[in-house]
Amino acid sequence: MKDRAVRSWVMYDWANSAFATTIMAAVMPIFYADVAGKNLTPATATAYWGYTQSIALAFVFLLSPVLGAIADATRSKRNFLFFFMLMGVIATVAMAGISEGDWLFASVLVILGTLAFSGGNVFYDAFLPELVPEEKQDMVSSKGYAYGYIGGGLLLAVNLAMIQFPHIFLLPDTLTATRLAFVSVGLWWFFFSLPLFRHVRDRDMGGRPARIQPGIVIDGFRRVGRTLRSIRRYPELLKFLIAFWFFSDGINTIIKMATIYGREIGIGQTDLIAALLITQFVGIPCTLLFGKVAERIGAMRTLIATLVIYLIIVILGYFMKTALHFYLLAILVGFVQGGSQALARSIFSRLVPPGKNAEFFGFYGLTGKFAAIFGPFLFGFVGQLTGSSRAGIASLALFFLAGIVILLFIDLEKGKAEAAAESAESAVPSSATR
Repeated sequence: MKDRAVRSWVMYDWANSAFATTIMAAVMPIFYADVAGKNLTPATATAYWGYTQSIALAFVFLLSPVLGAIADATRSKRNFLFFFMLMGVIATVAMAGISEGDWLFASVLVILGTLAFSGGNVFYDAFLPELVPEEKQDMVSSKGYAYGYIGGGLLLAVNLAMIQFPHIFLLPDTLTATRLAFVSVGLWWFFFSLPLFRHVRDRDMGGRPARIQPGIVIDGFRRVGRTLRSIRRYPELLKFLIAFWFFSDGINTIIKMATIYGREIGIGQTDLIAALLITQFVGIPCTLLFGKVAERIGAMRTLIATLVIYLIIVILGYFMKTALHFYLLAILVGFVQGGSQALARSIFSRLVPPGKNAEFFGFYGLTGKFAAIFGPFLFGFVGQLTGSSRAGIASLALFFLAGIVILLFIDLEKGKAEAAAESAESAVPSSATR
């Protein structure tokens, strides 16, 4: 394990998490409703924001496995990650140009930025099993999320200070401060990504990698089709993907809808901002803590424990009424959010056949993004149907319950053996032809 390459890999989480905190969770949802959607009714602006998220993740859903297959064939995960990083940086900086009523322009930029953020993570995640031995993957994956909390949280704190107190930063008003916050996210993402592109390389698998050309793209689609047909050879991996579909839907919906839900029940913007920061900084030590716990009692048991806590969160969220309640739930979310995601990533990496990392992590991203298309939609639909989003948040309990039940029936050791056996079988014909 090369320490410099691993540190550089971890720093990418620090870099792109600024997009997750400032753009996806804290600042852009409010800016979208108050500025970009100023000519819309509040309900319409909220609906358009939900549709924007769904469209962006639908693109990721369609592209992730294909891009992963192409990256495996060309051994170019690093190049694809660089492309998506630049795309995200440009889209985020361009958000500073959004004016009042520009909801369509804002939606396009958010779609591009979200596609870049999520699409890039397919290739970023796929480097984990190449850089880190299996016994260290839980801890390194957790460290990546912890660095993400630190990086995303630090810039979010600065941006929120600018927005709340623009004159201290010699800015004329809150609107200018918000636009400057968007620019800062793009620059942060770019500069802190540079160590990865300097020190991390695709693994040399022997022979010459294929060049990117139309035939490779077509072959990428064919490989996706073959993977869809052959995934039944890995029943434990398939069960994990189904479980991940459910519990990641619940997690992502909480992340994206928490601010809107808080505003709807009457919690002030200052309290919402403070709670988001609490979630970030509680997540730093707790993500590392769950990495240590996983080393002692096992990653699967630890993941299930985090999902039980999420189940408690959504039940308590139904009864939430005051800012104090929101703060307490923010602490609980920070306690489990990074740990659950880091452990899910490291468990999946153990079930992937060697040499197919990007392709299968494409499916991993595909599963999460497919789920995320419907989670916010269901939340909003149930809320509209009942006249209150309390029923919407309660409905998320079903996702966590389903995920927990399926995880209880997964045999991790059997899944690792299935992946290893498939790799050994595929190696026999190639060695026989030499």
